Amino acid sequence: MEQEPSVEEQIRTRAYYLWQQADEPKGTPEQYWQRARSEIEKEAPPVESGPVSGDTMK
Repeated sequence: MEQEPSVEEQIRTRAYYLWQQADEPKGTPEQYWQRARSEIEKEAPPVESGPVSGDTMK
């Protein structure tokens, strides 16, 4: 069974892709990292934290 890449690995891969696609002059690594992180966070499904109301354990 193959594990899904970590969020950090996803960001690293996306940042590299963005850098490759950029026109010259290239921006700083931090710019690509921030943009990639922002894109990945927008794509991530919301994390469920459990029941919001009511007690499910009786």
